[in-house]
Amino acid sequence: MPRMPVLFVGHGSPMNAIEDNPWSRGFRQLGRDLPTPTAILSVSAHWYVPGTLLTANPAPETIHDFGGFPQELFEIQYPARGSAELARRVADLLEARQARLADDWGLDHGTWSVLRHIRPEADVPVVQLSIDRRLPPSEHLAIGRALAPLRDEGIVVMGSGNVTHNLRHAFRSLQTGDTTRPAWAFELDREVTAAIEQRDPDHLVRAIETEAGRASHPSIDHYLPLLYAAGAAERDDAVSFPVEGWDLGSLSMRSVRWDRPAAG
Repeated sequence: MPRMPVLFVGHGSPMNAIEDNPWSRGFRQLGRDLPTPTAILSVSAHWYVPGTLLTANPAPETIHDFGGFPQELFEIQYPARGSAELARRVADLLEARQARLADDWGLDHGTWSVLRHIRPEADVPVVQLSIDRRLPPSEHLAIGRALAPLRDEGIVVMGSGNVTHNLRHAFRSLQTGDTTRPAWAFELDREVTAAIEQRDPDHLVRAIETEAGRASHPSIDHYLPLLYAAGAAERDDAVSFPVEGWDLGSLSMRSVRWDRPAAG
């Protein structure tokens, strides 16, 4: 079985699930370009809890974990089946971290808002892995490294967050119409891109601790999925950025794909 790619997707607004815009079109193209996996393991910014948990539901609920959006968005369902087998496999890989199965979560919008475009038929099983908010960034990278063997088992490991995510600035931009990009957002996106291109995931840990990192992420929940994806990647993987650009001034919509190097 060929080694599966690793993905980090900048998911942005939940509205990307139902709008036809550069981001949703980019997600759809990303899906068309991907090989068909046996399952997807998603690490979403929106399951940020004190513990390492895995959804084991046979039919995970589509969770609408937001408010103030059109009713059309709340009616979206993403009926992917779950996989207790994959959940147990990941729990075994993360046994030292006391990973355990859970049935009180499902697929939140960090997962389904992008998979609705990437796998519109919801035809492969999806399991979510929580982000333990008690851990430092370096530990999230280490967990990603422990997940790397899944790639040779037909599993796509996907982190879903944003390289920059300061909602206060984004909402102000939405209200005022001022989409000027702040220096801190540009600086962190540039530093992250360079670290990925240079195959230096440890630098990604340091980047979130800089002044630009703190300004870009008042809470680091949307940054941490990038560390899981980068950890699951290999140093010789080919790197590409299938989606790039800015929304609401400061929100980097950068997505990353790590893939096995081309033959020869």
